[in-house]
Amino acid sequence: MPELHVGDRQWSVAAGAPLLDALNDAGLSVPYSCRAGSCHACMVRCVRGEPLDELPQALDADKRDKGWRLACQCRVVQDLSVEIFDPLRDGLPALVSDYHWLSASVLRLRLEPERPLRYRAGQHLVLWTASGVARPYSLASLPGDDAFLEFHLDCQHPGAFVDVARALKAGDPVRLGELRGGALQYDPDWQERPLLLLAAGTGLGPLWAVLREALRQEHQGPIRVLHLARDSGEHYLAEPLKQLAQAHPNLQIDLISAVDFQDALVSLRITSRQTVALVCGSPASVEAFSKRLFIAGLPRGQLLADVFVEKA
Repeated sequence: MPELHVGDRQWSVAAGAPLLDALNDAGLSVPYSCRAGSCHACMVRCVRGEPLDELPQALDADKRDKGWRLACQCRVVQDLSVEIFDPLRDGLPALVSDYHWLSASVLRLRLEPERPLRYRAGQHLVLWTASGVARPYSLASLPGDDAFLEFHLDCQHPGAFVDVARALKAGDPVRLGELRGGALQYDPDWQERPLLLLAAGTGLGPLWAVLREALRQEHQGPIRVLHLARDSGEHYLAEPLKQLAQAHPNLQIDLISAVDFQDALVSLRITSRQTVALVCGSPASVEAFSKRLFIAGLPRGQLLADVFVEKA
């Protein structure tokens, strides 16, 4: 049986055992959210030995060269020594600078990092609470213009991170973990192309950043934003979106409630084969949007989608 080493601890595990389970079963409390290689909350660094990595492409080459692996995607097949991501050692310190409810269930959390963080609109960041809970969230702030990092948290249901987030106040410490790419972005080469931004719930957060990036770069083609919410009260950026539309004649805003979703899908049209669509939200909403766009004639290579997994 392979031996697993963490710090001064050593124990035997079954050959082929999932690394994440082996670590958590031993009481080491490695955080995770999706178990699919998307959230990156479960990163560990292999310092001796090599696990069987079932999703090596989930991390970029630089991180892999430094030994980082996603524990949820690795199996223990030989003696292995790992270091667990320590937010106090490896994370970037930040403080809560603002805390505001945008709707009954959406919390806007703004953080001020100890030093500026370079990122692009649409990326994700792993947030660590002082109690050691880690979850990935999409950035809703715009690089360069905002001195803070902004996140939109769906707090409708209880969860390990949102339960802590509800009690945060200005000045509280938070640690920032890995910054990762995500599928959503704005490409300056799209300047003249029609742009569709389709979001469900807090999937609007990263698209809010992408939209403002497109407008900052003076996007010339038409832009349509469609936000699906549980009810009209959950269109939490309705007023800022309307203000942008008043200032930009090429911007159309559609706010759709769940009861009208099917009708909105049927009415979704592709007016140009050059259209680029960015879709973000729950798995069901992303699938529904994507299927309709493909039926409407959107080439598959012109759809970028980011799926929000449920955060326990």
